[in-house]
Amino acid sequence: MGNELLRSKERILAIDALRGFAVMGIILLHNIEHFNYYSFPKTDSPLLASLDKHLWDMLFFIFSGKAYAIFALLFGFTFYLQSRNCEKRGEDFRNRYMWRLVLLLGFGFINASFFPGEILVLYALLGFVLVPVRHLSDKTVFWIACFLMLQPLEWCKVIYALINPEANPQQMIYSLGDVYPQLGGSSWWEMVKVNFVTGQLASLNWAWCYGRVFQTASLFMLGMLIGRKGLFRMTDETHDRVMGFWQRVGIYALPSAVILYYLKDFIYSQIKNPFLKASMETIWNSWYNLAFMLVMVSAFLILYWVNKGKVQQILVPYGKMSLTDYITQSIIGSFIYYGYGLEMHRYCGTTLSLLIGIAFFLLQLAFAHWWFRHFKRGPLETVWHRLTWIGKKHQ
Repeated sequence: MGNELLRSKERILAIDALRGFAVMGIILLHNIEHFNYYSFPKTDSPLLASLDKHLWDMLFFIFSGKAYAIFALLFGFTFYLQSRNCEKRGEDFRNRYMWRLVLLLGFGFINASFFPGEILVLYALLGFVLVPVRHLSDKTVFWIACFLMLQPLEWCKVIYALINPEANPQQMIYSLGDVYPQLGGSSWWEMVKVNFVTGQLASLNWAWCYGRVFQTASLFMLGMLIGRKGLFRMTDETHDRVMGFWQRVGIYALPSAVILYYLKDFIYSQIKNPFLKASMETIWNSWYNLAFMLVMVSAFLILYWVNKGKVQQILVPYGKMSLTDYITQSIIGSFIYYGYGLEMHRYCGTTLSLLIGIAFFLLQLAFAHWWFRHFKRGPLETVWHRLTWIGKKHQ
């Protein structure tokens, strides 16, 4: 029993560490992007220009589309845990969960005021898809998730483009360029106003146009399904099954990611119709990011369990306060790079921005370690938890 309890705790810590890894990737990307304000200084140094380009490509190769995918997978897993715990007490988590999503939407609105590209609003809206599927069979949930991951809307566009060769690619109604004047301006209030409305609409528009809506909903369901199957739970009894599952995931996902990566340029080069090409890029990139993300998750978890978290456990406190990490990134990051604050977008290319991001991450990490020596939950996590379970004293 002691060993089983230890392994169970390790499983929880492994997921916290994995979530911390994802948030770390997000903060590094956001910094080199200047929190979606793509304004960069020119450099006369060929060496620095080359370094900037290689660092940019490397970070996007590792984290772009993958860190958010990990986040989405664990969102679905968290839903499963909370729902299961309620069922054990004879309660229905549905209403509490929907209220929890409304609260998350509020956090998302706060975050959106500082960062035109945040994901909490999208997660809060898409999180409702878990309500109708929560009692469906594992097989049914799996096939629904697969159908969504196939990007059905994009395949409809592909068929339309084949029937109508003269069709033009879909134009985004809102774009980040619409908010650039205010991001670079000196007025904090004007920045907040444009981010809250136009910036958030641009973010949601981008998610719809580039397949993020269907992919995220699919990952929510897959995370819930992984929870049902106990595939994040490492105990003496489940060790061989869980370890074997993630080994197989890595074995299949790695060559899939390599094939998808090296074939994409060839596939794109064969398509002349811009409308058809845009849809195929969305489909192909979605599948590639899924495969690469599964490689990262399987490798991270196997390494954690084999080494008992000796290295990755440093990320555990950081992952336990991911909501606080994410929102404070936006608030402080906007002050660092935007016009109302320090205007560092004028001075920092990719290399310097990455160094700022690393320093920013280390400060957040140190704060998280200090915080959890004194408190059970992160600052915003505490607020979210208490408001979720308002009226329930035992919570």
